[in-house]
Amino acid sequence: MSVSVSYFILLGILGFWVFFGPGIHGNYSDSQRSAYAPGDIMIGFLSSVHSQVDNTQTERRPGLFTCSDFDLLPFVRSLAAIHTIEEINNSSFLPGIQLGYIVCDPCSDATKALHCVEHLLAINGSLPVLGDYSNFSPPVKAIIGARYSEVSVPVAKLLSVYLFPQVSTTSSVTILSDKFRYPSFMRVIPNDTYQTKALAKLMTRFEWDWVGVVSGDDDYGKAALQGFLLDAEEEEICIAYQEVVPHYLDHTHVEQRIKDVAARIRSSNATVVLLILKAELVEMLFDEMIRTNTTRVWIASDTWSMSRPLTKMKDINKVGDIFGFTFVTGQIPKFEEYLRYLRPTPGTMNKFIAKYKQLRFNCTSDVQTEYKSPVACNASDPQQANDDFLIREVDLTETYSERVAVWAIAHGIKNLLRCNNNDCPGDKNFPPWKLLKKIREVNFPLDGQQYSFDPNGDFEDGYDLIMWGKNGDRRKFILAGRYRIKEGDVKIDNDKIHWDSGTNNTVPRSKCSDSCAAGTKKVFYEIACCYYCAECLEGTFSNKSDQNECQKCPNGTWSLQGWTKCEPREETFLKWSDPYSIVSMVGAALGILLTLTTVIIFTTHKGNSFIDSTHIKMSCLMSLGLMVSFGSVVTFIDRPNVHVCRAQQVMYGLGFTFCVSSILVKALHTFQALTATDPNRRSRLNDHKMPYLTVILSTTPQALISLFWLIFASPNVAVEKPTSEMNTYLFCDVGSYAAFGVMHSYIALLALVSFIVSFRLFLLFQRKKVRPEYSETSNIIFSMLIHLFVWLCFIPIYITQREQQSIVQVSAILVSNYGIVFCHFIPKCYEVLSENRKKEDNSEGGNNETTTEESVAPPETPDSGFSPGNEPSVNSVSSTSSESIILGVAITFTFASVLG
Repeated sequence: MSVSVSYFILLGILGFWVFFGPGIHGNYSDSQRSAYAPGDIMIGFLSSVHSQVDNTQTERRPGLFTCSDFDLLPFVRSLAAIHTIEEINNSSFLPGIQLGYIVCDPCSDATKALHCVEHLLAINGSLPVLGDYSNFSPPVKAIIGARYSEVSVPVAKLLSVYLFPQVSTTSSVTILSDKFRYPSFMRVIPNDTYQTKALAKLMTRFEWDWVGVVSGDDDYGKAALQGFLLDAEEEEICIAYQEVVPHYLDHTHVEQRIKDVAARIRSSNATVVLLILKAELVEMLFDEMIRTNTTRVWIASDTWSMSRPLTKMKDINKVGDIFGFTFVTGQIPKFEEYLRYLRPTPGTMNKFIAKYKQLRFNCTSDVQTEYKSPVACNASDPQQANDDFLIREVDLTETYSERVAVWAIAHGIKNLLRCNNNDCPGDKNFPPWKLLKKIREVNFPLDGQQYSFDPNGDFEDGYDLIMWGKNGDRRKFILAGRYRIKEGDVKIDNDKIHWDSGTNNTVPRSKCSDSCAAGTKKVFYEIACCYYCAECLEGTFSNKSDQNECQKCPNGTWSLQGWTKCEPREETFLKWSDPYSIVSMVGAALGILLTLTTVIIFTTHKGNSFIDSTHIKMSCLMSLGLMVSFGSVVTFIDRPNVHVCRAQQVMYGLGFTFCVSSILVKALHTFQALTATDPNRRSRLNDHKMPYLTVILSTTPQALISLFWLIFASPNVAVEKPTSEMNTYLFCDVGSYAAFGVMHSYIALLALVSFIVSFRLFLLFQRKKVRPEYSETSNIIFSMLIHLFVWLCFIPIYITQREQQSIVQVSAILVSNYGIVFCHFIPKCYEVLSENRKKEDNSEGGNNETTTEESVAPPETPDSGFSPGNEPSVNSVSSTSSESIILGVAITFTFASVLG
C-alpha cells in the first residue's frame, strides 16, 4: 500500500474520531487482545502473526477483520518480546514495577494496524479527542512494531499526534528517520539508507557492475529502490533493467506480471538480480525461474533474506546463489528452553500459543497442516504437547532485536522513574511523551554490546551478510560476512562461500563489457559500465586490469603503446662497437692512409712530367686539411660532451676549408698561368709564398666564423626523447643553425668559385683545342660537384633528423673527403705511376734511340702544369686520365651510398 493510501485511511479514521470519539468503545479483552499480561506499566505490541486479511476486497462491517496464514517468524518474535518482559520482571531491574503487555495482530494490514492502535490507546474503552495531549496518559506507554514499513508509516503518523513512543524491530524504510514527520518513531535497526549502501558495497566487493533490480510497489519497495539507485551510481554500478511487481492486484494479474519479469530476467546478460520484494512474491518468481531452468545470483533485501519457507521450496537449489543482509543478530538467553516447554505464564493469556499448538498437534482438526508431524499427532492433549519444532524451523537469532527493543524501553522507564536499587519513586501514570525523550537518550549495555539511538532515532550497528548454502534439497543460512556502518565496508569470509553460479568455485561475472587487461584502459560508451578497451599510449601504462585511465610514466622512464610498466630509456649514441662506427673509423683511417700515400708518391716523383713544385705544395696543404677533416670523424663517436661537440664543427670546418682553399689556389694558379702574358706577372707566380698566403687568407674567415660561433652559440650536448621509442638519443646540437649554415655556405662558396674557375679553364682548353687532362681542371670540377651535391642532399636530412645528426654529418664528411681523394689524388697517382712504368719498360727494351726533338725538354712555364708546346700522346695520357677520373667518381658515389 502506498503512503498516500495509508494517509487517506489515517485521515478517515481521525475524522471518524473527531465526530464520534467519545462514543468509541472496544472490548479488547475479547476482540483485540491476542496476548495479554497485566502490569503497572503496559507495553503494546503490533505483531503480525497472521500475514494477511482475507476480506479486504469484499464488503464487510467496519472494524471486523478476518485474518489468515499463521506465520511462524512473527509468532516467535512476539514470544521473544514476552520472554524478555518476563526476564525483566523476574529481575530487580525495575524494583517495585511490573511490566505488562498487550499484543494486537494487525495481520500485515495498515487499516487493521490503525484499528489496533485505536484500542491500545483507549482509556476506559474510548479514545478522547483533546486540544492538548500533554496530560493524555493511556495504560499503554509504548508500542513495539510494526513488522512492515508500509504498516509502520501510517501508525507512526498517527502516534506522532500524541508523541507516543513507537519502537520498531524490522521496519527499515528511510522516510521514518525524518523526525519532523515522524517525531515519535524509533527503531533498533539501521534504516534502509545503510542497507542499500551495504548492497552496493557487496556488489562492488564482488566486482558486479551490471545488475538487474526487481522491486515491489509498496512504500518499502519504492524507498529502497530509490536509495539503491543513488548508492549504485556512487559505486559506479549500472542498472541493466528495473522491474516493479504490484502487491495488491488480484492473484491472476500478479502471476502474469511475475512471468513478464521472469522473461526480462532471462533476456538480460546481467547475472546478478536484486530482489526488493516480500517473501511471497519472491516465492512466485522462484517458481517461474525453476520452471524455466534459469539460474542467477540473487541478492535479497532484509524482507526475505531470512525467510525459512523459501529455504524449503521444491528445487530451491536450482535457482542459483542467494545472498542477503539481515540485521545484526544474537542469542537470547534461555529462549530455547522457553520454546521447548511453551505455555502461557500463569496469570497471562496468549491466543497465539493456543493457535500454534492447534495447528501443530491437533491432527483431526480442519486446519493448516504446514506445522504438523506424524509424531505430534499422537498427542492426547494438544495444548499440553511440546517439542523442539520452533527451535528447528526458526532462526532464533533473528528475534534478538525484540529483546533489544524491550530493554531499550525498560531503560527509558528506569530513567524516567528515577529507579534505584530499591524502588522507583517516580509517577507510574506518566504521559507517554515524557517516556519518548528518555528512550531517545538511552545508552545501555546488553550481552556485551553497547546500544543507543542516533539523532534520527535509529541504531547504527550494521548488518550480517547471509549466504544461502545447500543443505540437502533445502537451503541453510551461513554467516558469510558483515557490514558495519562506522567502517563503511563489507567484510567477506571467503572460506564460507561456495559458488554455484561461477566456474570452478570462482566468483561469477556480471559486467556489461569484458574485463580490460593490463596495458589497456576503459573507453566508456553512454552507459558508464559499458566500454571497450584501448591500449595505453606511449608514455603511459596500466599495470592492473579494468583501469579507467592509464598512468603517466615517471620522469626518466618511458613506455611504448600497450605496455604494463615504464622502463628507463636507454641512452643511444654512436658507440665504438656499433657497425656504423666501425665502418666510419675504417673509412677515416683509410682516407688518412691514402692521403699520406699520395703525398709520398708526389714527393718521390717530383721530377715526373705530371708533378711540378706548385702541385706538390698544394697537395701537401690539401692533405693537411683532409687529414684534419678525416680526424674530425673520431669526435662523433662515443658519449658526447660539450668539448667534443665544439671540436666536431671546428675541426671539420677549418680542415675542409683549408683543403678547398688549396684547391682554389690550384685553380687560380693554373688560370693565371694560362692567361698571363706579362713576364712580370709570370715572375710573381713563381713566388713560393703566394700559395701559402692565399690559403691562409681564404681560411681566416672560416676561423672567425667558428670563433664567433663558439662564443655566442656554442654547440652543446642535446637529448632527444622520441615518443615512439625507448631510446634517449644523445648527440651534439649545433647551437645555432644560422652559424652552421654560414660555415657550410662559406665552404660551398669556395667550392663554387673553384668550380667556376675550373670550368672556365675547361672551356678555354676546348676553345684552344688543348686536352684538359694535362691540368687539374677536370679533377677540381668533379670534386667540387661531389661536395656541393653531397651537402645539398645531406643538410635537409641533417636538420630534420635530429637524433641522426651525428650519422648524417659523418657520412657527409667522409663522402666529401673521398670525393677529393678519388678525384684529385688517385687519378694523379695513377698517371704518375703509369708514366713511370712506361719509362721503365722503354729502358728495359734497350730503346735508346731518340731524335733531337724528343731529347729536347719542353719549354718551361711558370709551374703552370701545362705547356702548349709539350703535349703527350693521346693514347698514353688522355685515355688513362679519363679512366682514372671516372673510376674515382664511381668509387666516391658508391662509398656515399654505403654510408647513406
